[in-house]
Amino acid sequence: MVPTSWYLYLAAFLFVVGVAGVVVRRNAIVVLMSVELMLNAANLTILAFARARGDMGGHAIAFFVIATAAAEASVGLALLIHVFRHFRSVHLDDLAGMKN
Repeated sequence: MVPTSWYLYLAAFLFVVGVAGVVVRRNAIVVLMSVELMLNAANLTILAFARARGDMGGHAIAFFVIATAAAEASVGLALLIHVFRHFRSVHLDDLAGMKN
């Protein structure tokens, strides 16, 4: 049986990679993928603790997080398609003109 700490270390690593992708990258698609990576890291943490406690409540929470992430991805990609058709770019620096 794999110790819970290994899952937590992996989740922390995935979360740090996701935060680095959000902070460093300027491409909106990469930022959306990084947010998905952070949500998956949170799911891994929830499921690791649920496995350690032996209950199924964590699985239900992880299911709802996955459903929310799917909705976020579909809405985010729809917005990116609309922005790309209007600005011909998905770089976040180029979208600063949307503030006006």
